[in-house]
Parts: sequence; structure tokens; C-alpha cells
Amino acid sequence: MHLFEVYKLWDIEPVKGLGTTLWDKKGETYTDLYGGHAVISVGHCHPHYVKMLSDQLANLGFYSNAVQNSLQRDLASRLGKVCGYDDYALFLCNSGAEANENALKVASFHTGKAKVLAFRKAFHGRTSGAVAATDNPKIQSPFNETSNIVFAPLNDLEAVEKEISKGDFAAVIIEGIQGVAGIFEPTSGFLHGLRSLCDRYGCVLILDEIQSGYGRTGRFFAHQHHDVRADIVTMAKGMGNGFPIGGVLISPSIKASYGMLGTTFGGNHLACTAALAVLDIIENEHLVENAARMGEYFRKTFEGDKAIKEYRGKGLMIGMELKDEYKGLRDRLLFEKHFFTGAAGAQVIRLLPSLTISQQTAESFVNAWKELTI
Repeated sequence: MHLFEVYKLWDIEPVKGLGTTLWDKKGETYTDLYGGHAVISVGHCHPHYVKMLSDQLANLGFYSNAVQNSLQRDLASRLGKVCGYDDYALFLCNSGAEANENALKVASFHTGKAKVLAFRKAFHGRTSGAVAATDNPKIQSPFNETSNIVFAPLNDLEAVEKEISKGDFAAVIIEGIQGVAGIFEPTSGFLHGLRSLCDRYGCVLILDEIQSGYGRTGRFFAHQHHDVRADIVTMAKGMGNGFPIGGVLISPSIKASYGMLGTTFGGNHLACTAALAVLDIIENEHLVENAARMGEYFRKTFEGDKAIKEYRGKGLMIGMELKDEYKGLRDRLLFEKHFFTGAAGAQVIRLLPSLTISQQTAESFVNAWKELTI
């Protein structure tokens, strides 16, 4: 048997990590400024994270959601206090796509309606409902196609109201910052307008914070920069620092019923332990503040850089759109300078490093960048 080849792979195999450093099987070292799609929030193999997971695994790795699991309640309590949604309820699952899938389902249950408004260039996942709300026909099979999803341009309130005023929409789903699209932000006015329109027309406002959440932008959730409150918030990626976990925060105005949602692996003992360890490290090491501080360093340093057409993002969720003559820069950063970065198409380099990134590491990247763009 061989692998079902759906990924384009670099010929690099990391076998060890610590903080923002990776070692491959040949012993070469790399600096990780992408964190496997923003997943590595507190650094590779943080000792507190490793110890908590090891201790839990020595006791119990898994049992079903048919029995009590106090780790789930501990996580809900801690997360509510840290993220500012203490009065909301938490549903645990395994991934960002699952989180969005369940959020859309809850909104439909709550309103009794079927349609959802999403935004151009959105990415919400690859499961059936989430991929239908993703504006990329190339990853939608005929099975995923549905008339229940309508797309509107980002930051266009008139287009939103034209659709949801028809009265048959369950929800509006929007990313705190569009990640896969290339780091595009909704404006404060637009988010406040969305909140008002959802209230007026009986829609659930879902904030997808799967990539932009967990402190990455210098606030716990990106939409909190705009002082807006969602009905449902979805999260995953940085939540478990590599251990698969996702979560859905659900407004107290939306009532649960037995059997409404379900999962085999969601909220298992190891996943909750990983998430609790992440919260410990974020709080103890003041990582949300570090994300804001280091993001400001990158912004000021790259302002006016000759290779950059546009710098976008907040904190450590950064998109740098390159001028045409520098479009091969990402590969050069990897193969010549050993820095892992992300991309959005050929022209945008994305930085999504661990929130633990140091000033020294940031400066080493800036120096490498300048050496390649002389």
C-alpha cells in the first residue's frame, strides 16, 4: 500500500523540535516561523506541555463521553475566564473543520433555518458543511455543492443585508482575520454592522477564530480588537499545540439538548490535558502580550521594505505580499537560510510562529530576509 498523494511535499523531514527550532533527519536545523499552519502556539516540546501529557498518559489516555471527565469542566472554566466568554458553554471536538461544522449545525437547530452567509476568499475547513462555506470551488466535490451557502464580499454591509434580509438565513460565518486568503481583516465598522444586522434579522453570528485565535493577534480572539461579541466562536489549531482538539463557544441564549451534537474522540483526556497545558503556558509566560509586542516589532521593521508590496495582519498573524520580482523569496528563505514560513499563493508569505518567539529569533529572520533582498 502507498499513500493517497494529496500533498505537495518538500524533501525535508523534521524529527525533533524545541521552541522555534526544528531538526531534520539529516541533523540540519531550521527555525520554524509557521508552526504547522499556526498550530504550534507554545513552542515545540515545551517541558510543561510534555510533562502534563506524559503524566496523563500514564494514568488514562481515553474513555468515552458517556462518563464523567472532570478535565473537560476544568478546561471550560479556565478557557472561559481567559478568553472573556465565561458565561458561554463549550463543546469539544477534534479539529477546526469539525468546530465549524458543529457551529453551523447549532445555528441551524437554534433558528430552524438552513441558509448561511459566508465571505469571498473564506476558508472554514474541508468537511462537508465547512468546505461548502469555503470560497474555493477546487476543493468542493459535487457532493458538497449546496444552495444553502451564499457568499458576499468582505467589508460590504450592503451586500450582506441584501441577502440576510430575505429572512431565511441561520447564520453569518466570518473569520476573525482571513488566513488562507492571505491575511485580510474585517474592519471594525463592518463587524459592528454585522452584529447589528444579525440581531435585526435573527441570524447567529459565528466568528471563526481557528487560525486567528488563542492569542495570536495580541488579543485572545482577533475580533476582540473590535469590541464585538459573537453568538458562537470556533477554535482549534493553537488550542492543543499539536494535539488534535477543537472547540465551540456557544451563547447562553442557545440551549443544548441531549443528542444534539456528539463526538467519539472530542474532549478526550489527552486532548483536554494538552489544552490545559497550553493555557498554563500562555498565562504564565504572558504570551498574548508577547504576540502583540513581537508583532509590532515585525510591523515596524518591515514597514517600507523594498520587497514588500503590502504588509497585513495583527500580532503574529502576518501576511507580506511580495513585489513580483521577489516571488521566489519563500523558497530561498527555507533552502538557503533554513526558515520555515507559510504562503498564500505565490505572492504572499505568511508568518505564524509560536507565541513564544524571542526578539533574538525575530531579528535573525529579519537579517536573513535583508541578506536575500539586497
